[in-house]
Amino acid sequence: MKSEIKFVDEKLQNLFEKLKDSKTEDKKLYEWIVRAFEDLEKNAFCGTQIPKRLIPKEYKKYELDNLWKYDLPNAWRLIYTVAKGEVCVLSIVLEWMNHKDYENRFNY
Repeated sequence: MKSEIKFVDEKLQNLFEKLKDSKTEDKKLYEWIVRAFEDLEKNAFCGTQIPKRLIPKEYKKYELDNLWKYDLPNAWRLIYTVAKGEVCVLSIVLEWMNHKDYENRFNY
């Protein structure tokens, strides 16, 4: 199912845009996230769904009922939720993190 990519807030979108102009490894991260967005636009459900019982309390403020992860290279993770808009499905990006932060957030 096709989807439209949205960021959970303007702050996250600004962080993403700053990655583009980075001279460090963040530039690579930007490219990986763009590739993930392309995949999500084609199929919002191409990531791995996280069981509801494992959704961290940090995400409860968004009142979401589903959570997904998309595996990026070098063990980075893109965390998103899928919502239905009036006309299309939305993939709402919540954050991205390295594997260590991902394990801490999800208590693995």
